[in-house]
Amino acid sequence: MRMSTDSDRDEAVARDTIAAAIAAGVTVFDTARSYGRDGAELGHNERLLAGALLDRGAGTRARVVTKGGMTRPGGAWIPDGRAKALQRDCEASLAALGGLPIDLYLIHAPDPRTPWRTSVRALGRLLDQRLVRRVGLSNVNRRQLDEALELVPISAVEVALGPHDDRALRGGIIERCDELGIAVIAHSPFGGPRRAGGLARRGPLDEVAHAIGATPAEVALAWLLDLSPVVVPIPGARRPETARSIVRAAALTLGPGARTLLGQAFGGIRRTRPEQPSPSSQHGDLVLVMGIPGAGKTLVSSQYAGRGYVRLNRDERGGTLRELADALETELSAGVRHIVLDNTYLTRASRSYVIEAATRHGIAARCVWLDTPLVNAQVNLVERMLEQFGSLPAPDELRKLARRHAGVLAPTSQMRTARELEPPSADEGFASVETIEFVRRPAPDEARPGVFVAGAALERSGWEHALEQGDRHAPHLVFDWSPDGTPDALNPAIMKLARQVAGPVEGALCPHSGGPPTCWCRPPLPGLPLAFARAYDLDPARSTLIGTGPAHRNLAAALGARYVAA
Repeated sequence: MRMSTDSDRDEAVARDTIAAAIAAGVTVFDTARSYGRDGAELGHNERLLAGALLDRGAGTRARVVTKGGMTRPGGAWIPDGRAKALQRDCEASLAALGGLPIDLYLIHAPDPRTPWRTSVRALGRLLDQRLVRRVGLSNVNRRQLDEALELVPISAVEVALGPHDDRALRGGIIERCDELGIAVIAHSPFGGPRRAGGLARRGPLDEVAHAIGATPAEVALAWLLDLSPVVVPIPGARRPETARSIVRAAALTLGPGARTLLGQAFGGIRRTRPEQPSPSSQHGDLVLVMGIPGAGKTLVSSQYAGRGYVRLNRDERGGTLRELADALETELSAGVRHIVLDNTYLTRASRSYVIEAATRHGIAARCVWLDTPLVNAQVNLVERMLEQFGSLPAPDELRKLARRHAGVLAPTSQMRTARELEPPSADEGFASVETIEFVRRPAPDEARPGVFVAGAALERSGWEHALEQGDRHAPHLVFDWSPDGTPDALNPAIMKLARQVAGPVEGALCPHSGGPPTCWCRPPLPGLPLAFARAYDLDPARSTLIGTGPAHRNLAAALGARYVAA
């Protein structure tokens, strides 16, 4: 990759490096259409590789792995998993490779804007068209792998894996591939250019390297190769001597002592499930409460804390989930046997630390998953901010508050957690997984109904009939979104509505820019109706929302309000 992406790249050295790899017997070469400095250089690395292979007469022996579905606007890395994008990228890669066949074609990374199944089915069509020999995935989690396997024969998975990065091990990707015989291409085995120099400071690597007469980097590669026959590390050599070192690493044999030392330091594949103590025999209870921000974890964990459980929560303690796992180990070592942890715990990898600690101390770990839909979690977060700050923070203020206050997030941050969530499973090592579906608590009896009217609804003919479905004596809100607009822009709509109802009428406008939402007041996010409901002691679930389409219907569903189409 860096042969093409680095600002100081040297193509002559790059060709010499490829030549050295060929001479040393390397036959698998990893590239991607996106490997270049920016969008103007798409295909640079593929052309460089093809030229070097053909110059050395290695075209027939080489197995080319390339990737598509990644754009490079201004040098950024933006996934594009649309079917037409993958088709276009594959055809462009074939042209850049100058006649060399594509042995393995990978989706570069999941695109959060495209349904995952759409992208995977596009891979299947490339197989059907015989444009590529095999297909695979890159930078995925276990859930995405399992979903893909239902649709297409996956031959390989490319993930970050090495002494600096064990997420694929902890997340079950390597375990699943080992079980099914799917090749694992381990990219960035040295941790990337910034961390590669620190390998020698990883004690076990240095100790084994001295014992067998190798370099720490070669030992790291040998450890990866020893994990499973399916693992193939690709260090990304930039110099001929590095390419030759990679081949030396493949010839290393690790003895039992080295395997044990490296396994204890960096992990391994779990081929047997840890035996969990039965509920009747265990002498304690460790409960992991998980869910996206706004799911309601605090309420559930507080109930456990009220029963005497020690509560471990990153919002209160600060630090990382890994540091929280260290705090858990400290509590267990001190003899504490009833503990509740409540954090997002989005991934199998993040949850694995808790399960390992519980297993070491002979306590069964239970998972309580608050399966709260995103729209309901959004309502919870907004209500929490209104209670804490009294109003909706503007984008700049929201960013500042998010740095100082736990549980304060921008909409995009919460949406990202929903995308990244891997649902928990007993096969992670939990004694049980309890799923709690979301149920909103009823509002106080004194709360009254209101009417929320989308500004666009008042421009529809027949809006007066829709208005009759609500309580004309209730408080009415006209809400809208107009980038860079002013509240005065709603005055005509407010006056139009006020002539038809007996209750108070107010307007609320989101003036913030388009693109990914940076505020909670932009419809169909629930900020404006909830702020109005708080000001007038309204019960959104007893209220009516008058709108014009699916976005307003979804907003009404999130609020629990009755939806009426204008």
